[in-house]
Amino acid sequence: MKHLVTGGGGFVGSHLIDKIISTGEFVYCLDNFMTGNYTNINHLLGHKNFKLIEHDITNPIDLEIDKIWHLACPASPKHYQKDPIKTSKINFIGTLNMLELALKQNAHIFLASTSEIYGDPEVSPQTESYKGSVNNIGIRSCYDEGKRIAESLCFDYHRVHDINIHVARIFNTYGPRMSPKDGRVISNFIVQAISKKDLTIYGDGKQTRSFCYVDDLVSGIYKLMYSDIKGPLNLGNPNEITINKLSKIIRTKINKDLKIIHKPLPKDDPLKRKPSIELAKKEIDWAPKIDLEDGLNKTINYFKMILSE
Repeated sequence: MKHLVTGGGGFVGSHLIDKIISTGEFVYCLDNFMTGNYTNINHLLGHKNFKLIEHDITNPIDLEIDKIWHLACPASPKHYQKDPIKTSKINFIGTLNMLELALKQNAHIFLASTSEIYGDPEVSPQTESYKGSVNNIGIRSCYDEGKRIAESLCFDYHRVHDINIHVARIFNTYGPRMSPKDGRVISNFIVQAISKKDLTIYGDGKQTRSFCYVDDLVSGIYKLMYSDIKGPLNLGNPNEITINKLSKIIRTKINKDLKIIHKPLPKDDPLKRKPSIELAKKEIDWAPKIDLEDGLNKTINYFKMILSE
């Protein structure tokens, strides 16, 4: 069986490729390295079941494949806001191109959607039936609304062309291979702490997130693709934590003498993020297994290694 992973040079994409390669099947890794990193896949170069294709998915591509794992898109606000028009094009035109390829090849397609489609939610936890509260003209809308149209395209292609789709709404994820310049809270805190800099909290720190370790997420993605479930399906860790508490945990693990400073909260930054994963438990028998303490230890060790090089 042949697989195509778009965004395969990225944080989650590279871990997913490792999972597929471990089954003995062939993987095309497609990435333009807008935010991906060659170091994430260096260990795979030369592997008989791996081929890297440097390509921008806003341009069509034709390959003989059986499964498409569509993860290509900047996922950090820092990165997707850098070129919001490009982000919108990736979500619409890129997804359209992958759906056309799936249609031509009669392939299953997985879409990495996001918890961001819920916006700044007015309910907690967020279930898949919640329609969201998104500022459709805000600075985050290129990503939030981009993923909404990507989901819409998937379900329209399913209804019109009967292609096999699998849509996951991915919540905050962390682990090894995150970029030190990712701009998201866990990587920010760890890099600042290792560098002996004060930890920066945006807002009052009372806002919450729910963090899922990357291995758990990849397990959920894999189970969804090999199920009959179309989705959308929330994949994330339901254990909610405030940013204040997270900062203190990371500071204690790395350098307890560091100060914590506060800066203004970015516009449209969600105040709550907590997934309901009851549907994932029921439909694909999935729930995260790695707790935050263990996951942070592994992530901190990774950052210590790469920052010392």
